[in-house]
Amino acid sequence: MQHPVVLQIGGSELGSLAEAAKLAQAYSYDEINLNCGCPSPRVAGHGCFGVTLMLNPQLVGEAMSIIADNSDAPVSVKCRIGVDDHDSYNELCDFVYKVSTLSPTRRFIIHSRKALLNGISPAENRKIPPLKYEYFYALLRDFPDLRFTLNGGITSIDQVNAARRAGAHGVMVGRAAYNNPWQILGQVDRVVYGENGSEITRRQVLEKYQLYADSVLGKQGPNRPNVRDLVKPVLGLFHSEPGNGVWKRKVDAAFSKCQTVKSLFEETLVVFPDHVLDSTPADAPPGCEDPFDGIHNLLPSPYILEKELLYA
Repeated sequence: MQHPVVLQIGGSELGSLAEAAKLAQAYSYDEINLNCGCPSPRVAGHGCFGVTLMLNPQLVGEAMSIIADNSDAPVSVKCRIGVDDHDSYNELCDFVYKVSTLSPTRRFIIHSRKALLNGISPAENRKIPPLKYEYFYALLRDFPDLRFTLNGGITSIDQVNAARRAGAHGVMVGRAAYNNPWQILGQVDRVVYGENGSEITRRQVLEKYQLYADSVLGKQGPNRPNVRDLVKPVLGLFHSEPGNGVWKRKVDAAFSKCQTVKSLFEETLVVFPDHVLDSTPADAPPGCEDPFDGIHNLLPSPYILEKELLYA
């Protein structure tokens, strides 16, 4: 198995979280993460966990302590920068301070938007609330003993490096990596870690993936996974290339008749010229502008604990 691998769990019932941490022990995860950032109505509403937990840092601190007590792996929290009207920088700091003092949590993954629990969809919650990267970088200043990973709005490897140059300990790329893996994941080793660039081509990636995919067809039960399940993760491999839309339509039409991933690739990949199939990640175009230029000039005032204010 590839490492490091982090298990994210969700919940607010302390006994269940402890049991989940115990069960995870058998799988040798490198970290256990608690979801305090999901705004879905089923999670944050009826479920009373996800981003709703940010409103109860005492409970989160207790939860993280219990998870840590039942796991050998380090623990972390993924959260937003606020919830509804509870969106001041000081409130975010209160959350981080409380959780980190009540538990051994030393790493926070910060989605640099607040969450709106007014009925909008999770997709809208990834777009409507504005990004406030200045809150993230202020946390680095005010909690120098903790580790912070930036999440939200990162769409290119160039932006990953820009965030790191500005001081981020880590960067989490979500949907952009899934939707455009060739230009993002394909460049990570070379551009982020400074290793020799891979010379593997799209054609070679798909050949290797096809061998794996066809070997696991139906292994979990009748038609589970099926061809559609296994092809879906690679549908972004030709993002922004001419012919990408035509290919996706041909793939969709082929699902009904192709019984293997190999046969589906053979029928549909003919829409791309050889130079596209045989390109390497090094051929990918550069990313967008630096969204962190001058960010340290925008930071909010330093965090002051409430008890310190009483004696000021």
